[in-house]
Amino acid sequence: MVTRTTKPAIVARELSKRYGDLEAVRGVSFEVGTGEIVGFLGPNGAGKTTTVRMLSCFLPPTSGTASIHDVDVRERPREVKQLIGVCPQEDNLDPDFHVMKNLLVYGRYFGLPRKVVRDRAIELLAFVALSDKAHAEIQALSGGMKRRLVLARALLNEPKVLILDEPTTGLDPQARHAIWDRIRSLRSHGTTVLLTTHYMEEASQLCDRVIVMDGGRILLEGSPLELVEREVGRTVVEAWNYHEDFVQFLHSLPGRLEEVADRLYFYPDESDHVDRLLEQRFPHQERLIRRATLEDVFLKLTGRALRD
Repeated sequence: MVTRTTKPAIVARELSKRYGDLEAVRGVSFEVGTGEIVGFLGPNGAGKTTTVRMLSCFLPPTSGTASIHDVDVRERPREVKQLIGVCPQEDNLDPDFHVMKNLLVYGRYFGLPRKVVRDRAIELLAFVALSDKAHAEIQALSGGMKRRLVLARALLNEPKVLILDEPTTGLDPQARHAIWDRIRSLRSHGTTVLLTTHYMEEASQLCDRVIVMDGGRILLEGSPLELVEREVGRTVVEAWNYHEDFVQFLHSLPGRLEEVADRLYFYPDESDHVDRLLEQRFPHQERLIRRATLEDVFLKLTGRALRD
């Protein structure tokens, strides 16, 4: 049973981070409820990772405040680190230790008794389906196994808040779904999860709420379904190899039209009869009519141009 309360686990107020003339995060404010999974979305350089690094005490804020379960990240960082588990973007496992030793050594940072750490390590290896790899060398693990081990390591101190920075980047679908299953299991036990991701499907599958950032600011937030219906609608028409008469026809319908390279995207205000209308007027037009997704929202807000 999911355990959620109205008391927030994470609170940020006007949180900012500046590097010289570059303001990476510009006065963001948000809350994450206890037992909630919230995802930060945004293009490269949006400020997502900088935000979570300030929350996890890896970077000091330039201004503003943030707290984890009422513990201020600036004033009491050591206490904050006892409350959180962090799964960073990179697999920063120690290659000199085997799988179990990586967990045992990490557990010492929290001052836990040796037996407690060992018992938790055994449980967590089972949780992430790595029990048979307990004494394997790190170099022998696949990418998906390493990510699952990093997740297990982040859970050693039984954190109240788990922070996941791009937890499944570069993984194949099987490994990604394995990580998702573990995250869902944590939510069912009331763990608060904050994650950053570039995968819109991941956010839709896991998150109770998403926060979209760009340019260091929060653009909007809400549940994935709510944002899709509010910002885009229910349906998207994609067309290719089209002529001007087809474009003019779509312009006559209520909705938003977007041309990108050789592709046309139409977001109708009323989608019930679009398929029938197109079949009547342009039966041979190459097109795809599909449900709108969180990716459509993301592209509408942040644009389609490539970011470095």
